[in-house]
This record gives sequence, structure tokens and C-alpha cells, in this order.
Amino acid sequence: MPPIRSLCLYCGSREGDDPAFAEAAAAFGHYCASRQIRLVYGGGGIGLMGIAARAALAEGGPVLGIIPYHLDRVEVTMQGLTELIVVSSMHERKHRMFLESDGFVILPGGIGTLDEFIEIVTWAQLELHDKPIVLVDIEGYWEPLLALIRHAEARNFAAPGTGRLFATVRTIDELDAAFAIAGSGEKADLPQLF
Repeated sequence: MPPIRSLCLYCGSREGDDPAFAEAAAAFGHYCASRQIRLVYGGGGIGLMGIAARAALAEGGPVLGIIPYHLDRVEVTMQGLTELIVVSSMHERKHRMFLESDGFVILPGGIGTLDEFIEIVTWAQLELHDKPIVLVDIEGYWEPLLALIRHAEARNFAAPGTGRLFATVRTIDELDAAFAIAGSGEKADLPQLF
């Protein structure tokens, strides 16, 4: 697998109810910085996304934030990023995050995180990319989602093996092993979807 130079982080704009979530976000920021992997994320300074970005920046890691102009007031655009790109829509944000990344890591989050995860896995299923996707199931947070995917497979609404389009780990320490098995990591050209 070619080396991963940029990782896209999907995660909450809130911190959740368990300190383990914030610890994982900080650990991911450290993970990226220690490997000089550019962290690509939604550009906000709040919640898990802000924690991860600050942790990476604190150790000299490169961080690219991509935020739609209308979310500047809601997610509070983080200051001091290595690079900030302001876009016009959520669709453009997700597309640009895809283009800028060699792989995807998903930490706990809400509806927006679910949207991002489902879309990037759908694109993989449609063979629009073969970049590795890793779901980090901190404290079993994603188990209901994993159960739903298994249920969809069992009821013949999702293809058998849908759950193998991404790797699932429980800690940031397992990311290196997950990337070794999750996919090739090669860049793929994304057809015009929007």
C-alpha cells in the first residue's frame, strides 16, 4: 500500500458523554502529527474535531480544515490551521475532503458524521474509490450502527460483505494494522457526482 500522507477525520462537533471520546480525538491528532500525516477535517474548533486538530497542531502536524461559509458561526472555524479552505456548500466540503485525503477515520459523532461515513462507504461500494476507511468504535459507540449494517445484510437490503468495505477497530493504537488490511490507499478519480 502506498504511504498515507493525508487522513480525513469524520467526527462530532460535540464531545459526547464519555471522556474516552475526547481522549481518542486527541490521540488521533497525536497519531497524525507523529507520522507527519496531514489531518483533513471539517475546519471547526469545537467538539471532537477541535480536539483532534489542536492535538495535531500542538505537535507540529499539518492540519487542513474545510468548512462551508454558513457553518463558520455554528462550528466556529478554528484559527491557526496550517490551511483553511472555505467552500460554498456541504456537498463541496465533502467532495473536497475526499479529494484531499488518502484514507478516512471515523470517530464518534452525530447525524453529520453518520452522513459522511455512509456516503464514503457507499462510494466504495460503487467502486468510485478504493481508499481505506476505518471506523473507530470507542467504548462500543458504533455497535448499533454495525448491528444495523448486519441487519441490512441479513434482510437482503445490503450486499453480503458490505461490512468489509471498511475496517473496525476499538482504539487509535490499532490504526496502523487497520490501514494494512483496509485497502490499497491509492488515489481514485471521483466521477462528477454533484
